[in-house]
Amino acid sequence: MTEIPTFPAPLDEAVVAQQDDAALHVRLSPTQQGDVLGTAALDGLLAVLDGLQERPDIRVLVLSSEGTDFCLGADRTEYESALDADATGAAMRRIVDKAHRVCQALETTHVVSIARLHGRVVGAGLALAAFCDLRVGAENCRFRMPEVGLGLPPAWGGAMGRLISEAGAARIREAMLTCEPFDAPTAHRLGLLHKLAPLDELDEAVARLTRPLLRRSPEALTLTRRMLAGYSRADRSADVSLLDAHLLTGQLSRGE
Repeated sequence: MTEIPTFPAPLDEAVVAQQDDAALHVRLSPTQQGDVLGTAALDGLLAVLDGLQERPDIRVLVLSSEGTDFCLGADRTEYESALDADATGAAMRRIVDKAHRVCQALETTHVVSIARLHGRVVGAGLALAAFCDLRVGAENCRFRMPEVGLGLPPAWGGAMGRLISEAGAARIREAMLTCEPFDAPTAHRLGLLHKLAPLDELDEAVARLTRPLLRRSPEALTLTRRMLAGYSRADRSADVSLLDAHLLTGQLSRGE
């Protein structure tokens, strides 16, 4: 018999999950390296998302962070350590492939996902948020895609295609090539944020989205979001995101 997961679950301390009726609140918990997405956080997110397969009663997932910022990007120290330990890049590719699995699980799960964003939302943090169905941001949010400035391709989670389908190729091209930061109103205009709120009203803004979703037919919600995801992926029929791990590993291995 398949064990039905319960929340709070025995996850790594990098991720905290707490159920509130049919809503699941998942919070990234800062590590010693700061508000970054390392393998511990990816493992925790995968455990939550895999567990949802046995929990049709959960309809909404709210993704947030307990840190000063939502997320400052991927943990690049793990990339360096992986390459030092395995010069072939295999360990590095496993880390990046894990990020891809998290994003795909977010996109294909049956629940409606809401990203609750505050502070800085950088690189992999923005990629992760982009795979949520709805995004609510505090007015103090600051966004940036710094990868090119760091000498890296924007290869995390297969997010380039998703970002383009959400905000448009022209705007994402500008953000990725210039690496310039942009504020919450700009993100709202681009469609990267659906709702804006003062920081002290952010939880209520999320609740205003969550409450009506919990009243909807679960079957209608699941079918509609999967249809929307299908149309979104149709625009990415030439998706090269499966190459992300190889692109990133190759670039870092050259040390350029």
